[in-house]
Order: sequence, then C-alpha cells, then structure tokens
Amino acid sequence: MGRATLGAHALSYNGWEFIHEEVAIMAYDYRTLLVSKEGNVAIVTLNRPEVLNAVDEVMHSELVGLWPALAADPEVDAIVITGAGRAFSAGGDMRWMQSTIQRSFLGQRQTMREALDILENMLRVEQPIVAAVNGPATGLGATLALFCDIIVMSETARIGDTHVRAGVVAGDGGTVIWPLLVGIHRAKEYLMTGDLIDGREAERLGLVNKVVPPEELMPTALAYARRLAAGARWAVRWTKMALNQWLRWGLTLTQPAAVALEMLTFNTDDHREAVQAFLAKRQPQFQGR
Repeated sequence: MGRATLGAHALSYNGWEFIHEEVAIMAYDYRTLLVSKEGNVAIVTLNRPEVLNAVDEVMHSELVGLWPALAADPEVDAIVITGAGRAFSAGGDMRWMQSTIQRSFLGQRQTMREALDILENMLRVEQPIVAAVNGPATGLGATLALFCDIIVMSETARIGDTHVRAGVVAGDGGTVIWPLLVGIHRAKEYLMTGDLIDGREAERLGLVNKVVPPEELMPTALAYARRLAAGARWAVRWTKMALNQWLRWGLTLTQPAAVALEMLTFNTDDHREAVQAFLAKRQPQFQGR
C-alpha cells in the first residue's frame, strides 16, 4: 500500500481527529483484501473464499491497516464491505488458531493487540461504512459486520458470535456490540450459546438494518452508501462520530477484560479440543479444563 501526502488540517477532540482537507492519495495492495471503487464509494471484499473468508494471520494484520488507509483517502466518501464467494466471513481460521495455541505469551499478546486495534481503527473512520452480509458471518466476521454503520443482510445468510464453540471468550468485540443492539440478556444468550441467527430473525431483533433477497444485497448496500456519500459531508460524518462515542465507551468498558480472558482461554484444553475437533470434522467433547 502506497501513500502520497497532500497535506492536512485537523481538529482533535476527545481522542478523535476530524480531517478538514484531502490528506492522501491511496494505492491499495493487500493479499487477503480487495479494494475497488465505484465513484466515491470504496468496496472492500474479504477475499479468502476457499475458506469462507476466515481470518488468518495475514488478514488480521491487514485489517488493522485497512481502516486508517480508507479514512485518509480523499476519494472515498462511503465504504461497503462484503465477502467473496458464499460467505461474509467465518471468523478466525481454525488452522491459525492451532498455530496460536503453540505461540508464546508474547505472540498471543500481539494477536490480541491487533484485535483491539482493528476495532479502534474502524471506529475512527469518519466515512459511513455499510456491511453487505452475503453469507455466514461468525465470530470476528460477525463483529466486523456489526461494527459497521448500516448492516444489510441477505435473507439466506446467518450471523452469530461463535467464540464459545471454539472454547474461547468472545474477545473480538462481541461483548461490546451485542448488548447495545439486542440488550444484555439476549446478548448473553447468543454469546454464551454461540447460536446462529438467520437474516429475518436478525432484522426482527434489531441486529441488522435491512434484510433482502441475495440478488438485491449489493444494490441495496450501494444505494445506502451512495445516499450517505451524497449527504452533507461533515454533518453525516460527525453525527457518526458522536454516535460512535457509545461504542468507544463500550470498547473501553469491556474490551480489555474480554481480550485478556480470551487470551487465557487460548491456553485451555477445551480450546485445543475445539480446534482438533474442527480439523477432524467431528463434534468437540469439552471437559471444562
């Protein structure tokens, strides 16, 4: 990814930086992400379709840098994020999880640091972000979708935070966003069971904004993005920034504990069993260790 700086004037308030001028021309070059543009709308595609766009070490790192790059791009007034193939994202790649088990404490800490950076950087993006959930969105995949500003979901897709099924704490942001969207008791239900929700139920619960047939997904998401991009730029962007204070508060309140506890569960026998069961295509047998 290259960057040519044009100059910037910024106003900082409570940790946020509000960009007043065009700041950079961006060239996007990623291994696991595709970034294209339709006018002033950037389209980000999670691009590991052979594994349902599961997040490996490379994609995890690239997601950290993606959001600042988009935020600094003067050609982008709105963003749509979707998945290649038949999934939005299956969350963390279990093969990566297997290697994470074998890492040192410092290696695990780096992964958890990136997990926090992805969310913090995403919340700093002033441009509206629209999720086009085209298929399964689980674990970190669900969090990426739900941290967007508008979520459009295919009626054939399913969404859920499945961390517990992998024997780990929902440390990618689920403890932040789910209570704000569906209330604390439903959040506990879905995060402690790892159950998946279809599009219509997600819409009924208020988890997503709109559910449409698969063929209408991208046109609907792009229509939202173009409408927001055509609005009064600073009114739209700074309204979003004000609302994102709720998410920043939630991030500050729960995320450090969730990340730390997730790191601890990476070292449990139950997590090892979940990974081994996934790779062997069998049901895990948890022992509470």
